[in-house]
Order: sequence, then structure tokens, then C-alpha cells
Amino acid sequence: MVILHVNGKDKGKVMLYALSTCQWCAKTKLLLGELGVAFDYVFVDLLEGTEQDEAMDAIERVNPMGSFPTLVIDGKRCIIGFREQEIREAFS
Repeated sequence: MVILHVNGKDKGKVMLYALSTCQWCAKTKLLLGELGVAFDYVFVDLLEGTEQDEAMDAIERVNPMGSFPTLVIDGKRCIIGFREQEIREAFS
């Protein structure tokens, strides 16, 4: 699975599951960059076969609806959708 990394301040393990065509996913990615947070991300729609299945399984463990963007912080906290204030607070 191709997981990309953006360098920044270490605020724990931050993983963004996104779609390459989703404007809210793009806004979430930009906001994380603006906040200077180090994070990993994957465009789930660009994965194929079992890799896409594995990514969706990981998403559905924290977000049963399987919607995007799904932001997972330290494997515990999950922010679903572009919730700017909630994301800002999570990394303040």
C-alpha cells in the first residue's frame, strides 16, 4: 500500500484516509500542512484489489460508515469529515 508522508511536528501517529477527487479530503490535507503536523496519508481510490480492501477495513474499524476524509490520531481518536475547528483543537 502506498502511504505517503508529510514532514512536520510530531503530534503522534496521524493517518489521513482520503480520496484523490474529494475536495474535503484536500482541505483536510491542506489544513494539516498549515498546522505543521507530520502525517501519513493514502488515497484509497487509487489503491487496487486487496490493498483497497485492507484500507477500507482499517477505516471501518474507526468509522463504520466508511466515509471520507477519515483522520485517525494515535489509532484512538477519529475525526470524520472536514471539521476544521475539531482538527485545530486536536493539534493545538
